[in-house]
Amino acid sequence: MKVIHPPAHKTKIVCTIGPSSDSPGILKRLIKAGMNVARLNLSHGSVAEHIKTLTLIRAEAARQNKTVSIMVDLPGPKMRIGIIKNAPLVLKKNDRVSLVTGPSSGDATNIPVEYKELASLVSRNSVIYLNDGFIQLKVLSVQPRKIACRVMTGGSLLSHKGLNIPRVRSNASAITARDLIIAGKFLEYGADIFSVSFVEDENDIKKIKQFVRGKGKDPVIIAKIERGEAVRHIDRILDAADGIMVARGDLGVEIPIEQVPVVQKMLIQKANRKNKIVITATQMLLSMTEHVRPTRAEVTDVANAILDGTDAVMLSEETAMGGYPVESVEMMAKIAVITEAKRYEFSCSPGTPFHGRPEEKKNEDINDVVAHNVKHTIDAMDIKFVITNSGTGRASYSISRLKPGCWILAVAFNKKMLHLLNLSYGIYPLFRTQTDRDAYGDILRKLSMDKRIKRGDRILVIEESVAKKRAYSSDMDIITV
Repeated sequence: MKVIHPPAHKTKIVCTIGPSSDSPGILKRLIKAGMNVARLNLSHGSVAEHIKTLTLIRAEAARQNKTVSIMVDLPGPKMRIGIIKNAPLVLKKNDRVSLVTGPSSGDATNIPVEYKELASLVSRNSVIYLNDGFIQLKVLSVQPRKIACRVMTGGSLLSHKGLNIPRVRSNASAITARDLIIAGKFLEYGADIFSVSFVEDENDIKKIKQFVRGKGKDPVIIAKIERGEAVRHIDRILDAADGIMVARGDLGVEIPIEQVPVVQKMLIQKANRKNKIVITATQMLLSMTEHVRPTRAEVTDVANAILDGTDAVMLSEETAMGGYPVESVEMMAKIAVITEAKRYEFSCSPGTPFHGRPEEKKNEDINDVVAHNVKHTIDAMDIKFVITNSGTGRASYSISRLKPGCWILAVAFNKKMLHLLNLSYGIYPLFRTQTDRDAYGDILRKLSMDKRIKRGDRILVIEESVAKKRAYSSDMDIITV
């Protein structure tokens, strides 16, 4: 069994790996700083480059004896800018430019677009958003392969940045043929998590699940919520997926940007209530791509996501292409530690996932009822650790959603469970085989060896059978639920 040494922060940290962070030295420092999940964004870079990075992450995580999950972000049918010569291209207000879907010079007036059907989605006076909405173009005229535009809001544009047309649906499926090729390749290399871009309903999740199971695999599937359709279908998406990502970049263009904060809170609350993973993403510490300190607003944004009940927070450009990838992770961890310690002072609704009217509680799941009692026991008896040993992991998730002040040491009997638990707030997963007999005894002996517990500490054990031993050591007070 690995060393049991949970970090100071219980909120999990997802890091996008790119040119700034894909070297062995930086990966080593990211893992030490608190990276729980490494995200490989297949919208950028080649499959071969990402597989090389995956191999490096696996090797370094093994050296540090830590669980680092690999998330492969499938690109989906996103409309993107092509390759711009002499990037970044600076667009100024009232500039005239053309979006070209055919062969393009990629110069200052002809911007290539990697979406051949763009002309069918726009008309004169349509507004097109680039780079998460920071750049806005108004359509002047439309030809089959060339859309003439006037710049309404300017900015710097890099190659492969996104293009959005709010409230316009394309006919493209969220799961493209290229996505399936990518997924098949990374299944061969043991990817742990797939995040699915531009999900619109539960059928997109069912399609990728059917594909991976056809390959004899069962990775974690995360639905990225970045379209208005996905928000409307969120309940069915949550039922189909293992979790969701609140992808606020595209979401903030697809829906009115002033709605994003309340939609974020709603998505987190719904995921919590259904015991599903939720990741909050996009521009959390964006200024740290260029500066060693974030803005006060960014720090507050991260803290509020944690208070809302998110399981994980994600860094994108900050770690992929920023100047301070390790410092960004360290800052995220610091914010999490401070916020978690103050959760019950400042959160407007502690235990939000299961609050509600009495009539809503009558049909609560048994795991949720037990979780409430476990949370009360933790608070009342100063519990040092909770140890769970559940084949489904549902007990662990139910407790996690209530955000206890102590760590949950959760035994995982398969790799999917390991990585689901690794994404969950406050859960420290421990992989065991089904043939391991004395899981609790081994964990307690390891905690004692690692000096994580001492005589008199209280450990709360959640097990499926109360017929197990009531105590594993005379030095500790073991409470069995």
